[in-house]
Amino acid sequence: MDTIFSPDHALHESPGELNSGEFVPAFEKPERAEIILNRVHEVDLGAVWPPEAFPLDAILRIHDPRMVALLQTAAAEWAALGRPGAAFPFTFATRGMRQDRVPETLEGRLAYFCFDAGTPVTSTSWRAIRSAAEVALSGAKAISCGARSVFSLCRPPGHHAGSDHYGGYCFLNNAAIAAQSLLDGGAARVAILDVDYHHGNGTQQIFYARDDVLLVNIHATPDQEYPYLLGFADEPGTGVGEGFNLNLPLPWGTEWPTWAEALETGCRRVADYGADVLIVSLGVDTYRNDPISQFKLDHEHFTRMGARIARLGLPTLFVMEGGYAVAEIGINAVNVLMGFEGR
Repeated sequence: MDTIFSPDHALHESPGELNSGEFVPAFEKPERAEIILNRVHEVDLGAVWPPEAFPLDAILRIHDPRMVALLQTAAAEWAALGRPGAAFPFTFATRGMRQDRVPETLEGRLAYFCFDAGTPVTSTSWRAIRSAAEVALSGAKAISCGARSVFSLCRPPGHHAGSDHYGGYCFLNNAAIAAQSLLDGGAARVAILDVDYHHGNGTQQIFYARDDVLLVNIHATPDQEYPYLLGFADEPGTGVGEGFNLNLPLPWGTEWPTWAEALETGCRRVADYGADVLIVSLGVDTYRNDPISQFKLDHEHFTRMGARIARLGLPTLFVMEGGYAVAEIGINAVNVLMGFEGR
């Protein structure tokens, strides 16, 4: 299995995040991607390629151009105001506030488009953000050209980013951008299987009213876990998209037998859908020692996860999402890929 990787990911490094009332070192950090890449080399998974360049239009097929413009200029605007560090919002759009106009001030635009205090924009973030999207797009192109499987080692991750909002360490939705690219390239039906511990709220929002992308999310119940406000089982899609969104929320403490049962349910739904291609939003924060998660999967379970996904027999693009047990993230992520390869 070939891997697509860009060293530009390291240009995004958060100065920290607000977590449970404290400003703490960021859990999402450059070492995550480097450790995964090292593991790819250690097991000789396959060739590693840089991404191709793609026009901004490929991103704008999914995302509001006003949000994309903010991601490009926020840090410079922040610095021009004489403020240190990275651009953070300090207030957030919520019920009762206007949604029909984007504020003119930087503070107002940050409030309008960003939904948490863990996703700052630094002076070099945009290059990393765009490179992650291009890593995903390059993987999608390889699948369109006949590859059976590709690993897009994206960083920053993407599945919390919606069409017009970002947060949860995610700026652009890499998996959604790849899915749209595959559709534009001729695929009739794309399925996305999100196995990250946290619900892919952004991916759901993007495709919730569409019937050309099936989304299956296996995640911690939002009754207990971030992002709290989306990801419940009673969210099937709307309009023509009704029936094309399947959430499989699970409680804290979930172990492999229960998680594997949810995976089986999700894989059967993908098979019934008749997808041309599968995208896996690959989060490995379901690991038992992940510092911000509460599931109990172990190393061998990730191998078994990959093997079950392979049984679908679909061209498959793996897009890297979360996983914050940094020392072991390479083992867990690559175990999924080796399981898929039958190794």
